[in-house]
Amino acid sequence: MEANPWNIERAASLEGHQNPIFAVENGPEVTQLYTAGNDKGVVEWNMQTLKFQRVLCPVRSSVYSLHHIEGTHLLAVGERSGLVSVIDTGTGMAVARLTHHQLPVFSIKSFKNKPELLVSSEDGTISVWDLANFKLVYHFRVSTQTVRNIAISMDERYLAFGDKKGEINLYHAHDYSHIRCIWNHQMGITSLCFSPDGHFLLSGGRDAQLNAFDTINFSLQKNIVAHLFSIYGLSYHPVLPIFATASRDKSIKLWSSFDFRLLRIISFEKGFDSHLLSINNIIWNPYRQQLVSVSDDKKAMVWNVDLNIG
Repeated sequence: MEANPWNIERAASLEGHQNPIFAVENGPEVTQLYTAGNDKGVVEWNMQTLKFQRVLCPVRSSVYSLHHIEGTHLLAVGERSGLVSVIDTGTGMAVARLTHHQLPVFSIKSFKNKPELLVSSEDGTISVWDLANFKLVYHFRVSTQTVRNIAISMDERYLAFGDKKGEINLYHAHDYSHIRCIWNHQMGITSLCFSPDGHFLLSGGRDAQLNAFDTINFSLQKNIVAHLFSIYGLSYHPVLPIFATASRDKSIKLWSSFDFRLLRIISFEKGFDSHLLSINNIIWNPYRQQLVSVSDDKKAMVWNVDLNIG
């Protein structure tokens, strides 16, 4: 077994799902975590006790996206059917049903300073919803194929959408006008995020490549063959200058935010009691700054990560 000099350990395996898990999201309270997938419900976990809390709400089809609307107790749930349900996490009841899309919903995002919710779908379009009344206010086509990812820049000036063709389309956030298209993946984009310092836009694809673009003119700064298969998750640590990637190759990799240097691999092959099937998403939970991964193996795993990257 490989030594573990940086104190990375699995804190818990959260089990109870009967099918693969596709989505993971933090809740309005720091100890709340939500997971969902090919089951019939969204599950709430307690990150203080690292145990099952409750089934928050039932769903009619597979869930591909979860999004907590910041500053509220509302969780948006995107389903394979195209339905988006907005759930009150206190009561578990739906406060709205958004029924515009007829094909699967893959990403949901909201702004901090603008009362609008964005939804992307396999139909290649984005729908925009008023958070005051959950009415559809606008929709526009981004691609002729699936738009799997939405990313909002830290200053909320830019929107980035990643599609199945391997293209990133950039838009102005204030009026949803198109800026330009970036093409740097040979296959579909499966993960997308802006760095917390606002300097980079990162994309991961089915081609297993990780790309980093600067946010001055969105030119490619770094290209890394980061995994063996699709990169399904990209997530920055809330405090440390590191980010994590997760892949269909069953591994999690930790990288330096400074120079994109690979710091550590978490996988069964590297001696960790980790996932045995595709890792479909990751997120950092703020309660103990732990990393949470979800997988086709029906488990959510919680990781303590304490890295010395000096």
